[in-house]
Amino acid sequence: MTIKGSKTAAAFPARIRLGMVGGGEGAFIGAVHRIAARLDDHYEFVAGALSATPEKAQRSGAALGLASERIYSDFREMAKAEAARPDGIEAVAIVTPNHMHAPVAEAFLKAGIHVICDKPVTTTSKDAKKLQALAAKKKLIFAVTHNYTGYPMVRQARQMVQEGQLGEIRVVQVEYPQDWLTEKLEDTGQKQAAWRSDPKRSGAGGAIGDIGTHAHNLAAYVTGLQLVELCAELTSFVKGRALDDNANVMLRYANGARGLLWASQVAPGNENNLKLRVYGSKGGLEWRQEHPNQLHWSPFGQPTQIIARATGAANASAARVSRIPAGHPEGYLEAFATLYTEVAQAIRAARRGAPKAARPDPPAHFPTIDDGLKGVAFIEAVVASSKKGGRWTRLDA
Repeated sequence: MTIKGSKTAAAFPARIRLGMVGGGEGAFIGAVHRIAARLDDHYEFVAGALSATPEKAQRSGAALGLASERIYSDFREMAKAEAARPDGIEAVAIVTPNHMHAPVAEAFLKAGIHVICDKPVTTTSKDAKKLQALAAKKKLIFAVTHNYTGYPMVRQARQMVQEGQLGEIRVVQVEYPQDWLTEKLEDTGQKQAAWRSDPKRSGAGGAIGDIGTHAHNLAAYVTGLQLVELCAELTSFVKGRALDDNANVMLRYANGARGLLWASQVAPGNENNLKLRVYGSKGGLEWRQEHPNQLHWSPFGQPTQIIARATGAANASAARVSRIPAGHPEGYLEAFATLYTEVAQAIRAARRGAPKAARPDPPAHFPTIDDGLKGVAFIEAVVASSKKGGRWTRLDA
């Protein structure tokens, strides 16, 4: 199965050799990455440091069919060994807790290996800038998996904004509420809750870092607006929780537009309810992640229209990343796979001696280390604003 309009796997018989750091037994996002990488048949998963615990690393790797000599418990050993192999990995997926992103990415960049990293890309903008410079120096691809940018209707919305169909953008409202941390789940030993609630592993942001960065990136991706200043309040509603579980942020954009961002993990009745609304001088758009195949389009003075994925109303940007006919929903895994496929196209184009035909048309695009740096700067600005009692704070990136 391939993205409509992209080069087929048959045109490029050599799959990209992929490794992974993190994502062993008990992990959620590692499995998502592996499924996404295989969905369009562009990658072969061949090596991993799936856990820092040797026994767990071996069990996890063996369960996934990795050769024993390519199962590692130390990511630095993996980077060195794979770089030395004639059949070593070309790209690594980093799916560890946040505090490990920077050292792992640095090790593989230094080894000459492309990086696909979960968000937030680092816990500090200083580290993100260091990785940005290293990737540029090494001329390597550094992708960040803000996977919501891979949905066809998100790309539809982006193209509509770029074409001026909304007119001048005035108002941006984005929210990402969940309810899974309404109680102190981290005290039960639940792995995902435990590290996300720990400042040493998650970084300075709780909900704002875990899901608020997705909301921030989605708004930036669709609107193309530059966020210059924000005013934030972070709250930890659950007693004894070390990091925020609710965030309210007012936004000011360079073009004069205004926005609101709400991220919460203590909102009962919300599972993964990411929603974006954009209003301009000519009309408004609304997209909801839990119903991703429809985009609500409201031209000023006209009835609201529902644009469905893979129909005649969808534009070229949406059609290019749709896989199956209308009426067959595409969702989270497919959106994740879109990013992996876009990255695969870029990696193939970067291969030594890659023919011109290997370069995608239109060019592949995906969130990069530049977007990752903006996300970390956003978290830092939100935390700083909240600590100062909600003072307006400018962004550094």
